[in-house]
Amino acid sequence: MKVEVKQAELADCGADLLAVGLFEGAGLPPEIAAAAGADDAQAGFKKLSLLRPDGFPPVVVVGLGARDDFNPEKLRVAAALAAKEAKRLEARSLAWALPEAPVATVAAEALVTGTTLASYRFDRFKSGNGDDSPRLEALTLLGPAEIEDVATVARIAAEAQNRARDLQLTPANVATPTFLAERAEEIAAGSDALTVEVLGRAELEQKGMGGILAVSQGGPQEPKLIVLRYSGGGSGSTLAYVGKGVTFDTGGISLKPGAGMQEMKMDMSGAAAVLEATAAIAELGLPLDLIALVPTTENMPSGTAIKPGDIITQYNGKTVEVNNTDAEGRLILADALAYAVELGGERLVDIATLTGAVEVALGSTYAGLIANDDDLAAAVTDASETTGELSWRLPLHPEYKELMKGTVADLSNLGKKRKAGTITAASFLEEFVGETPWAHLDIAGSAWDIGREYVGNEANGFGVRLLVELARQSAS
Repeated sequence: MKVEVKQAELADCGADLLAVGLFEGAGLPPEIAAAAGADDAQAGFKKLSLLRPDGFPPVVVVGLGARDDFNPEKLRVAAALAAKEAKRLEARSLAWALPEAPVATVAAEALVTGTTLASYRFDRFKSGNGDDSPRLEALTLLGPAEIEDVATVARIAAEAQNRARDLQLTPANVATPTFLAERAEEIAAGSDALTVEVLGRAELEQKGMGGILAVSQGGPQEPKLIVLRYSGGGSGSTLAYVGKGVTFDTGGISLKPGAGMQEMKMDMSGAAAVLEATAAIAELGLPLDLIALVPTTENMPSGTAIKPGDIITQYNGKTVEVNNTDAEGRLILADALAYAVELGGERLVDIATLTGAVEVALGSTYAGLIANDDDLAAAVTDASETTGELSWRLPLHPEYKELMKGTVADLSNLGKKRKAGTITAASFLEEFVGETPWAHLDIAGSAWDIGREYVGNEANGFGVRLLVELARQSAS
C-alpha cells in the first residue's frame, strides 16, 4: 500500500474517502460540520457515521470515545473500521485527518498499522470466484511532515506482518520446509546486508542436531535449519531471533485429535514472524547485527517416526527422553538456540506456537513471555506494549526444572505432571542457552483467532512488529 503524508486542507485530500476521528464532547472540523447529518455523528468508540458534504469526498466519521481513554490500540481499531468502510464503498484511496493526540507520531503509527493490516486479503488459492472488489491501494495522512519517518516504518512493519500471514495461511502441501528456505533466500537476495545458509539433512546429521532430525524422521519432507545473518553495524550486542517452523504438526505418534487439525499448518507461525521481521529490519537498514534462525520440519506419524520413550541427543550434547512426540517444538528449538549461542548471539529471543497451556492461561490477548534476564524481558515487554502485540511475563523457578528431568536421560520433553505447561516448556528451552540472556515468546494463543478489528480471527502474523520494534530499540 502506498502511504504518504500531506499538508493539505481536508477538501484537497485527493482521496476517494476521507476519515475523521471524533472524540466525545468534541466537534467536527468546521469545514464539514454543516454537512447534512453532521449533528447526528456519533463519537462513541467504534461508531461510524457517513457524511457527504459538498465539495468533499465522502467522509466517514469514526468515533474515538472519551479523550482521556485514548490510546494507540484504539486508533488502530478505528483505522481498521475506516478501512472496512472504504472496502464497502469500493474506495481505492483513503485519507485520514490526523487526530489530536499527545504524540503525533504515535497516532501516525496506529493509523498506518491499522489500515494496512485491515486491508489484507489472502486469495492466492481462489479459482476466480473470490472477492474481486477494488482494493485499498493508497493511504494519505493529513498531518505534519515530521510524522513521515514513523509512517514509513509502520508501513514496512505492517506489510511484513501481512507477508507473515501469507506464510501462515499457505497450506502445508505448499509451505514445506523447502518453501520456507526458498523464502529466506528471496529475503537475503533483497539486501546486500543479508546472507543466508540453509542446512539440510546431511548437514544436520554432521552437526548432531538430534532434535530437528528426530522430529522430521516420520515424514518425507527434508528438514532444514535456516540461518539468516543481517550485518547492519552498530555498537550494540548481536541479537538472535529463533522461530519455530513446524510446517504441519500431526502430533506424530502421539497423534492430535482430528478436529481442527487443519490449523496445524500454522505451527510455523514463529518462523513466519522471524523471517518477515528480518526482511523488514533489512529494509529499514537498522544499525545492528542480527542472526535469525528457523528450524523447520513436519511432524508426521509413520513406521519411521520417533516413538514415545525414544532418547535423542541435542546439539549441545544433552540427552532427552521423548515422552510425547507432540511436544516436538521444543526439540527443534533446543538445537537452534544452542546453535544461535555458538554463532555469537548475545541476546536471544525465540518465538513459537509452543503450548496449548498458554491459551488456557492467557487466552489470545497476551503471549506468554518467559526470560532468564530482567533487562531483556523488560525490553520485550516495552516493544510489545508499543506495538500492541502484548506479552505477559511468567516466572522461572528451579522447581519447574525438576519437572523436566528425565528418568534415564538428562531431560524429558514433557513434564512429569500436568503443571505449568507453558513454564515447564520454557524451562526445557533454558537448558540450551547457557548464561546468554534469553527470552521466550509462546504465541500458541495469539498467532490466530485473536479477534481484533485489524486482524480478525484468521492468521495475524503476531510478533513481526514486536520483533522489528525490539530491533529498533536495540539499534538505538
